[in-house]
Amino acid sequence: MSKIRTRIAPSPTGDPHVGTAYIALFNKVFAESQGGEFILRIEDTDQARSTAESEQAILDSLRWLGLNWVEGPDVGGPHGPYRQSERRDIYQKYAQQLIDQGHAFHCFCTAERLDEVREQQRAAGEDIGYDGHCMHLDPSDVAKRIAAGEEHVVRMKVPQEGVCTIHDELRDTVEIDWKQIDMQVLMKSDGLPTYHLASVVDDHLMEISHIMRGEEWISSTPKQIALYQYFGWDVPTYVHLPLLRNADKSKLSKRKNPTSVTYYRELGILPEALLNFLGMMGWTMPDGEEVFSLEQMKAKFSVERISLGGPVFDQEKLNWLNGKYLREHHTPEQLLQRLVDWKFNAEFATQLMPLAQTRAETLGDIAPLLAFFFQGTLAITEDSFASVKLETEELKQVLQLILWKLETQRHWEKDNIFADIKAIADFKELKFKDINAPLFIAITGSTASVSVMDAMAILGPDITRGRIRYAINVLGGLGKKKLKSLEKEYKSFAQFLD
Repeated sequence: MSKIRTRIAPSPTGDPHVGTAYIALFNKVFAESQGGEFILRIEDTDQARSTAESEQAILDSLRWLGLNWVEGPDVGGPHGPYRQSERRDIYQKYAQQLIDQGHAFHCFCTAERLDEVREQQRAAGEDIGYDGHCMHLDPSDVAKRIAAGEEHVVRMKVPQEGVCTIHDELRDTVEIDWKQIDMQVLMKSDGLPTYHLASVVDDHLMEISHIMRGEEWISSTPKQIALYQYFGWDVPTYVHLPLLRNADKSKLSKRKNPTSVTYYRELGILPEALLNFLGMMGWTMPDGEEVFSLEQMKAKFSVERISLGGPVFDQEKLNWLNGKYLREHHTPEQLLQRLVDWKFNAEFATQLMPLAQTRAETLGDIAPLLAFFFQGTLAITEDSFASVKLETEELKQVLQLILWKLETQRHWEKDNIFADIKAIADFKELKFKDINAPLFIAITGSTASVSVMDAMAILGPDITRGRIRYAINVLGGLGKKKLKSLEKEYKSFAQFLD
C-alpha cells in the first residue's frame, strides 16, 4: 500500500476559520496515525479576494494550534509550488488535454446569456444548469474567436444519463444522478482554474491518497470523479466530515458565532484546549475521555469513531474545557507564563500606556481604565445603551452595517477603521458622535473610556467585530427578514462609496 497522504487547502480570502482548523486536525491525525503525511497548499485562484495577509494569518493560526505540515508554501517540498496561483501553466496543460480528448470545450457565452437561460429554466421548472450551447461549435470557428481575443472559459462535459457512485469511508455508497451535475467551468476567462480542476490536478500530482473535507462537498464530488476518470487516474478515498453547527443546527457562521481562530486566541483560549475541543466535534475517545492531547488522539484515532451527527460548536463547552486546562494542567508559575505569553507583557502593555496617560491621575486608575483590553465578553445589557440617541432598531442596523464594513477591512489600522465608520455615518446621514457613542459601549463596556478608535486598532479585527456582534445580540438581534432588507441597503452603500 502506498503512503497515506492528506491535505488541507484553505483559500486566503478572510480570517482563519475554526472550520479550517477542524478539517486540518482530522486530516493530520488520520494521516499521522497511519504513518502518513499531512501537507498544506493554498487555493488562491480567486485573485480578487485572496490576500497575503489572510494567507499568513491562516498559517500562523494553524501553527499556533500545533497543526504543522511536512510540505507547504512556507516549507517547500518535492510537489511544489504549493500556491495554485503559481501553478497556472500546469492547469492549462491539463485543461488542453481534456479539450483534445473531447472531455471539455471552449464556451463563449456571456453572463447575460447565462442569466437568461437560468431564468427560462426556472420558469419552466427545469434543472438549473448550462444548456450546452457552445459544446458543438466548429473547431475552426473556435480557433478564430480565440485568436480574435474573444473572452471565453473552458467547461467540462458530464454524462447525461445514469448515476455517479461515490464511495465514502463514513457513508458507504452515495449515488447522485448525473442529470443534477452542471457542466462545470474548469478554466476561467482570466486563465486561472476553478476549484474543481485545480484540486483534482493538485491532489493527483501531490499524491493525495485520502480527501477528508466537509460534507458540503458531497454534491460536487461527481464533477471531480469524472475528471479523475477522464485523466485515467485513480480516484482517492473520500471522507466527508460532518459540518460544525450553530446551536440551532445551522451551518456554523460568523453571523451567529465568532468563527475566527484568531478571535479565540485573543480571547485567552489555550491552543491545546481549542484543539481538544475541535477533536471532540463528531469524534470520541474509546474510553469516553473528554480531555486529550493531539498525540493521544493520534494514538486512539479511527475513522469509524467519527459520528455523522452535526457537531455543535458550543462556546460554553469550550470555556469549560479551557478552564480544566488552566486549573488541572498548569502550576501557578506555568499559568503566569501563559499570561505573559498572551497579553501580560511589555510589548502589548506599551501600546496601552499612551491611552491611559491621557485619563489617569493615579497608578490605581490605570488597571480599571484598561481592563477591557484583557476581557472576553463584556458585561453589557440593553440598558447599557440607554443614553444613546439612536432608537434601538436604528442602532442595531447601524452597528450591523459597521460590522459588515469592518469585515471587509484587510488593513486594520486606526485611520482605516475611522474611515469605514465615518463612511457609514455619512451614508446614514448621522452625526459621527451619534455612532461613536454606542461604539464606546460595545467595545469598552463604558460610555466613556480611552479613545475607542485606538482601542479597536489595538484589540484587533476579531475581538472588535466579536464585540459589535455581541452588542447587536444584546440589543435583541436582527431577524432574517430584517437582515435580508439590510443587505440590500448595504449593497446601495457600496454604490454610495463608488
